[in-house]
Amino acid sequence: MLYVEILGNLPGMARDEVKAMLEPAGGEIAGQDYLFLKVNADERVFPFLDRLGLAHEYGELIVEAESVEELLEKAKEVEWPIKGTFKVDTETMANCRHNVLDLPRKLGAVIHAQGFRVNLSRPDTLVRVYCGERLYAGIRLRFFDPKDFEGRKAHHRPFFRPISLHPRVSRALVNLTGARKELLDPMMGAGGILIEAGLLGLKVYGVDIRPEMVEGTEMNLLHYGIRNYELKLGDATKLEELFDKKFKAVATDPPYGTSATLAGRKRDELYRKVLESIYGVLDKGGRLAIAFPASFDGKKEAEKVGFRLVGRYYQRVHKSLDRYFYVFEK
Repeated sequence: MLYVEILGNLPGMARDEVKAMLEPAGGEIAGQDYLFLKVNADERVFPFLDRLGLAHEYGELIVEAESVEELLEKAKEVEWPIKGTFKVDTETMANCRHNVLDLPRKLGAVIHAQGFRVNLSRPDTLVRVYCGERLYAGIRLRFFDPKDFEGRKAHHRPFFRPISLHPRVSRALVNLTGARKELLDPMMGAGGILIEAGLLGLKVYGVDIRPEMVEGTEMNLLHYGIRNYELKLGDATKLEELFDKKFKAVATDPPYGTSATLAGRKRDELYRKVLESIYGVLDKGGRLAIAFPASFDGKKEAEKVGFRLVGRYYQRVHKSLDRYFYVFEK
């Protein structure tokens, strides 16, 4: 059994991202306790879980209990898969209903009694205890360092545009499409989604109606070492004229506002035409991950085209913008 700790800013989207990454390797979410997911899977899912954007960490779940006393008793009965030295670290979630103040010391003593050495400053193995409705103890296998994502935010790129999704969210959109080999962003802007897809080893295809965006995206992709790409200057409402192929995965974040960013076209009408255009180049069974302002009924308009809603996630960005992220299937 494994565990994944997801982030709390878009929890529904984070859970579905994990689900999408488990499916190719036959894993499944077995339970949830606030931001803690129990995952029924084996090591075959590791390459897929390594792709996650909206996760804090994942690891091997060793013990689950209803009380501190039960956790400590169970901990005595298991063989801890610890390499080198260890440290016990407690995560007290918002729904924690147990007194875990002294639990790191007590659990550390149990594990130490099995012959393992403690190192509180630089342990080789981190034992993680989560307190929610129940208690869970496991071994951290992968930590998603926020510095990695923060370092790819818009203002750190050579071609900079201030309005851009956070790299974690861009990564999640890519993953929610289930993309395995390639991905299209038909309104790529400065290429934030394509950067995350390219770093996952996908071939990326991008389209934008503004020449400076095509040039800038190429600059950004090359900056991050991404070489497997195809960028086109063109209209997202006419994708079938640009490509003589179908795609299994499309992810995009359309512009939300001014006539300049919308190339002088009315916003809602542009969105409708873009949905129709994407539907035309998407394979049957393929998926689209897309963001729309909350004032635009993305579900209704996409279903008119023929899409089926797979997921919808609300986010309030600031007082003048709230939006939904959607995942649709053809």
